[in-house]
Amino acid sequence: MTIDWNVERIAIVGVGLIGGSLARALKAACAVTEVIGIGRNEPNLRRAVELGVIDRFATDVEAGVDGADIVVIATPVGAMQELCGRIAPVLGRDSVVTDVGSVKRAPVEAARAAFGDNFTRFVPGHPVAGTEKSGVEASFAELYRQRTVILTPDPETDPAAVQRITDMWYTTGARVTTMTFGDHDRILATTSHLPHMLAFALVDFVASSNDADAHFELAAGGFYDFTRIASSDPVMWRDISLANADELGAKLRQFADHLQKVTRAVEDGDGAWLQRAFGNARRARTDALVQRERCDSKK
Repeated sequence: MTIDWNVERIAIVGVGLIGGSLARALKAACAVTEVIGIGRNEPNLRRAVELGVIDRFATDVEAGVDGADIVVIATPVGAMQELCGRIAPVLGRDSVVTDVGSVKRAPVEAARAAFGDNFTRFVPGHPVAGTEKSGVEASFAELYRQRTVILTPDPETDPAAVQRITDMWYTTGARVTTMTFGDHDRILATTSHLPHMLAFALVDFVASSNDADAHFELAAGGFYDFTRIASSDPVMWRDISLANADELGAKLRQFADHLQKVTRAVEDGDGAWLQRAFGNARRARTDALVQRERCDSKK
């Protein structure tokens, strides 16, 4: 989809993989005149300038967002409340604020409390994209191409603000869909948050064993394929886990119950049950991949 979208100035709070890739994508599309990077780590920000990811930087949030047409909060969700409070007093009259968090209830609540009447210009967002790597040097312009971005606007959100952020993501090559933040947090608890918890827990379990080195040395590709996402940022995933504790906790309990069924089948030697479960899993995953490929081919 071709979108004629451009802004004069965009401020990105948190110039890592996600924020840096957004900056690279918008620059590659010649859709922004100036990108300001904001953060606490000055060496990282200087490196972002050297790489051409951002044009200049600020370590002071208020100074960095002042005068920006678009403000993107690309930090761990645990920082949302503080950042919204600092952004609110300097938010421009026509500025739009969005975020990229993997949980949406917490950002919405933080923005509503901080922005007051300007809450209508906050568009909650979540690009369902990423890698296990982090930092600005891991960013690349193609990260969002043919990936889904979920927007969860509140009923109060200004439709023009939603359209502005929608077009921004279209400019990066992404697909955009909308849903309520409740549906988002419930669904992503299963498809994103739970897999990360399992990967982290498995690696921590193996690392805690008495002969961990031998386990890692003899681990096959399947182990490293399954646990790849355990290399993700621990701070970010700590914040996601706590911010979506209700939904994630429920999914963890449900999965634990299902795992008990698997355990009993193994201990009871119930090969028929295991084969049915494995076959169902294989068919479901295959069907999901086929459907995803069909959707991609239509874009």
